[in-house]
Amino acid sequence: MNEYRINKAGLSDILSAWSAFLKRRIHLVACGGTAMTLLNIKASTKDIDFIVPNLEEYKYLTAKLTELGYIQTTQYGWSKDEGFIFDLYPGNAVYITELINSPLDAGGNIPYKEFDRIYVGILNFYDILITKLFRASSVDIDDCLGLFRHAGNKIDLIVFKERFCKTASRDIGEEKVLKNLGYFIQTLKKEKLI
Repeated sequence: MNEYRINKAGLSDILSAWSAFLKRRIHLVACGGTAMTLLNIKASTKDIDFIVPNLEEYKYLTAKLTELGYIQTTQYGWSKDEGFIFDLYPGNAVYITELINSPLDAGGNIPYKEFDRIYVGILNFYDILITKLFRASSVDIDDCLGLFRHAGNKIDLIVFKERFCKTASRDIGEEKVLKNLGYFIQTLKKEKLI
């Protein structure tokens, strides 16, 4: 287990250094714990999760990271001596959860920060919830409750459930993830968030 944690300022410093090294523009969309940190729901995260929706940009970025001394340590993870793992998901997926739309489509992400050659957005609230609830560890459930508390009325429960079910219909574990949704809705009621 990774013992290091990174906050918004530390992440910004690393991305600024990457940006100075790149020769072309890259779009990154924060997901997972990174999204929660950038939204100020969590103070820090153990690993850094980004979707790189454009496959050409993904190939370019990973080639440049190799030049910067990063090594691929897992299927999606890149690491260097700073101790953090950058999970970079190519295309429209977070790990194995395929999103309905590209995070670069209108409404797919919340603009966060622009560096010279890196755009950083945060995955929209619905897709953050979906990707966390597909896995549904206790940390994921806590993160989703935190997002509901943070977002207030910006999350339409009907839209969320419809989007979740549509995403689930394309997953091989549809029955399991639908149970996760049911459990989460019960938890929201118990916590008086709906």
